Amino acid sequence: MFKIQTLNKISPLGLDLFPRDKYEIASDIPNPDAILVRSADMNNMEIQPGVLAIARAGAGYNNIPVARCSDNGVVVFNTPGANANAVKELALISFLISSRDIVGGINWCTSIADKPDVPELVEKEKSRFTGPELKGKTLGIIGLGAIGVMVANDAIALGMDVIGFDPYISVDAAWNLSREVVRAESLESLLSKSDYVSLHIPQSENTKGLMDAEKFRIMKKEARIVNLSRAALVKDKDIIEALESGKLSAYVTDFPTAELLKCKKVIPVPHLGASTPEAEDNCAVMAVKQIMDFLENGAILNSVNFPRCRLEQRAPHRLLVANRNIPNMVGQITTILAGANINITDLINHHRDDYAYNIIDTEQKISDSALDQIRKVEGIIRVRAIEK
Repeated sequence: MFKIQTLNKISPLGLDLFPRDKYEIASDIPNPDAILVRSADMNNMEIQPGVLAIARAGAGYNNIPVARCSDNGVVVFNTPGANANAVKELALISFLISSRDIVGGINWCTSIADKPDVPELVEKEKSRFTGPELKGKTLGIIGLGAIGVMVANDAIALGMDVIGFDPYISVDAAWNLSREVVRAESLESLLSKSDYVSLHIPQSENTKGLMDAEKFRIMKKEARIVNLSRAALVKDKDIIEALESGKLSAYVTDFPTAELLKCKKVIPVPHLGASTPEAEDNCAVMAVKQIMDFLENGAILNSVNFPRCRLEQRAPHRLLVANRNIPNMVGQITTILAGANINITDLINHHRDDYAYNIIDTEQKISDSALDQIRKVEGIIRVRAIEK
């Protein structure tokens, strides 16, 4: 029986996928095998030694101590693309409300509800809330993952010219991207040409504070920025200065702070990017399926710290090994198995940065002594055996 701990409310559409004869699910459960989380901050949380995996029902994962998990062989999953449509729709709305002062106009109309001459006032004051159309304007998209690609394609459909920048674009994303999207040679080139800039990248040490005073100086006068990704991608102090000086026209952010709320050109959204019932359902279903596939088969899909790794099981016994990405690890593991008279049917080894993962199928059951020998090899992080 696998034990699953939930740290947030997870959509029943996902939780109902767990067969109750094989899984126990609770928010307070001792010694869980896996954890399902949405927004709960795990960075200072003690993670039990028996935890094999953590699945984030969402794309961002800065609420999870990924480095610590990697060192302990805990596979961290996220659900890229599951909330893509929800975020895309909010991005399109953001371009519109940053162009034409729709929010200001709505608030003003509400304020004159008790006036006797509302129609006349509307006609007189409507010019206060005008703004440019999107058609024919240039949109720069930083990050062409699942969300960025959808935003790019729909912006093309709206008649915008789209420039994209993503030096790490995946093959799948490239296949889905409209041919009309122009590839930017550099981030600086994109910023200098764009009327609108939309951020669709994860937060990391390399991207934290990416949009700062230096980048704003490169941008077109009165350009607009939309940030539905992560707060720390943009330096609040720098963008407030750019807005108040007139360099930029508007900043739509899904991550308002007290400082940002004081700036009239900031359009704050209360973290609604993925807050649709459809997105929550999709993320939960994807997270649960990945956890089940990993616990039952050892397969890794959409991990943020270990390589993608899947192998069709054609033998009754399966060995799963997570290790540091150093030379001769596979050789040492297979030597131990050969010494125990264990025949390998199939094997796959993939690595990602400093870590590697192995799936090894065998005809014979692997003895506890052989498993212990493998665990003692320098560089081995976690060893697990499962039976078909």
